[in-house]
Amino acid sequence: MSQPSGTVDYGRAVVRRRPRLTLGDGTTFVIEQATLVGSAQDAAIVLDDRTVSRIHAELQPRKDGLWVRDLGSKNGTFIEEVRIESGRIPPSGGRLRFGGLTGHVTYDAAEPVEIWKDERFGPLLGGTAIMRELFGRLARIAPTDAAVLVQGETGTGKELVARAVHEASPRAGHPFVIVDCGALPENLLEAELFGHAKGAFTGAVGARAGAIEAADGGTVFLDEVGELPLAVQPKLLRVLESKQVRRLGETAHRSVDVRFVSATHRDLSRMVNAGGFREDLYFRLAVLMVTVPPLRDRSDDIPMLFQHLIRTAKSSGAELTQEQLARLRELPWMGNVRELRNFAERVRALGAEDAFAMMRGAGPKPPPQPTMDTPSTPPPDVPSPDGPAQATEIDFDRPYKEVREEWIDYLERAYFRRLLERHGRNVSEAAQAAGVDRTYVYRLIRRYGI
Repeated sequence: MSQPSGTVDYGRAVVRRRPRLTLGDGTTFVIEQATLVGSAQDAAIVLDDRTVSRIHAELQPRKDGLWVRDLGSKNGTFIEEVRIESGRIPPSGGRLRFGGLTGHVTYDAAEPVEIWKDERFGPLLGGTAIMRELFGRLARIAPTDAAVLVQGETGTGKELVARAVHEASPRAGHPFVIVDCGALPENLLEAELFGHAKGAFTGAVGARAGAIEAADGGTVFLDEVGELPLAVQPKLLRVLESKQVRRLGETAHRSVDVRFVSATHRDLSRMVNAGGFREDLYFRLAVLMVTVPPLRDRSDDIPMLFQHLIRTAKSSGAELTQEQLARLRELPWMGNVRELRNFAERVRALGAEDAFAMMRGAGPKPPPQPTMDTPSTPPPDVPSPDGPAQATEIDFDRPYKEVREEWIDYLERAYFRRLLERHGRNVSEAAQAAGVDRTYVYRLIRRYGI
């Protein structure tokens, strides 16, 4: 595949006012992308103050202003005098406080934002400004060797983003190796990453190179890196720092030349504050960060994506009318592009109206939702609005990763729906009962519409 030229143009007239954070001592930071604030020396904005947590908050510039998200800090994040979990500073500006350290946010004059020159970037497709802006960022990231962390909801296409970065990089002619960190138990994951010698463990009948060694010269894609066990994290950190890998059961180290691209739908920064992910590894993997927008934030791309999915399947008789395409843009698409792909498959198999009926929940009846006092019936593997559609067996012809993610989505949706009902939709009480942060519960409420 030919590599993008790396040049960007303005295409349509996309303008934005860049936010600036000015501290009390006059230090000013221009916020051009998702930016971590904290006392850790690897944070993008380092605040040397005892009231500031190591990873305190995230700043995210958007078209409607600067969005601020607290990351479980000890002393809180405040907009004006209001302590927030997530909030927006409007284009008129405002005061922002991290613990006891105060700054002010102002905005520059409106100026063009660089966007990619067309509707494609490698395997990625999108004509909306938010996607073409993402493509422009990927074009600047790809030629470097810096580690990249791709964030986004399940089903947004994080693996395609990683592949696009690889294909647009000088490493394109070398391997692109995928490791699903959530698919293997700890001992097998170590062997998958680092390789093993013959006899290193039961079943190791021969020596084998791990994914990192096999990707020499190319890119290792760590999918769902938030699932990486704590015991494995320091070993991966040593590889990142030393650029050497040691197979299980061996003492020799082998030099490797790889680039790491990681992806997760989890909130890694919060996991760091909660002790679920190593801070030093996080900063090693998140040198550059990319956020893939959910499908509902780029609804004008939906007709194009649907037509692409139909053409890719070489299916005839599966076209939608303009009115039906318009209806697609109104749906929430909580499963993002993966859900759209499933919809396209239903259109091919059942016809448009039956596919729409299933999206409304009028199709095959979903399994009964479990109560909090009874065990859950294992969810089958085809998604529907309230969970997977009825089936008696797992479809072993589908990739394990897709089935696993659909079961996880089903569990989260069913569990927290019932938990919120039990606690009268009191989010704080539900979060305490589940043993999670209430921000996480709010995120699931928005994600699943519960």
